[in-house]
Amino acid sequence: GLAWISTWLSVWIWSLAVSYTYVFLLMLLGMRSVTTIRQSTESATTDDRFPPVVQALLRSKVALRSDSVFAALDEAFPQAPDPRTSTSVLSGLAKTSALDTTLLALSWHHMNKYGVNHYHYSAVINACAKNSAWKKALQLFDMMEQDHIEPSTVTYNAAISACEKAGEWMNALQLVREMLQSQVVCDTISFNAAISACEKGDRWEQSLQLLHVMMQSKVEANTITYSAAISGCEKGGETEKA
Repeated sequence: GLAWISTWLSVWIWSLAVSYTYVFLLMLLGMRSVTTIRQSTESATTDDRFPPVVQALLRSKVALRSDSVFAALDEAFPQAPDPRTSTSVLSGLAKTSALDTTLLALSWHHMNKYGVNHYHYSAVINACAKNSAWKKALQLFDMMEQDHIEPSTVTYNAAISACEKAGEWMNALQLVREMLQSQVVCDTISFNAAISACEKGDRWEQSLQLLHVMMQSKVEANTITYSAAISGCEKGGETEKA
């Protein structure tokens, strides 16, 4: 009897030890997971490519005074930044900061006579599209011409998207015409944004015309293309064409 009790106690103690070891491992893994999440969150809020003053600009959600933006960029870049760095800064500001801050950063490049290219303009025009500032987007487009910079497909698409968000179908159509006339590649994004602008402006005829031009140009249409065209026809009461 004593031997059986001794064996039972040994098994029970061993099981208890295994259980505590298992719990301890779970706790350790949990602590490591929390640490990993915290580290990934911290890395997501900073960008080591840029000086701290630029990181502060990237994190700012409110419009800043021009002297504050210029002073921060002067401190970060005592000499002209290389074009790729400028593109990264402007793209980052376009995604995370107030539109005015992004516009000021582009102005800073002009003030210091640092070279700008179509990537820089595209980034800022994208910020305009994000904020439905279509007039400012078109102004920037005109500035490109003054700077003797040829707009690319990306630049055109950013400007068309800005017009699309505001339902400015006439300007969107004009930009598509310019693309076709200047032989800049007009892709699915270009046509989709223009067709959507026509749909928002209740111009179903123009939507179908764009769809026709799209087919003639052998540009691939997708679900977004057909949905915008169908919606435009339905708004215009042209259910048979839809």
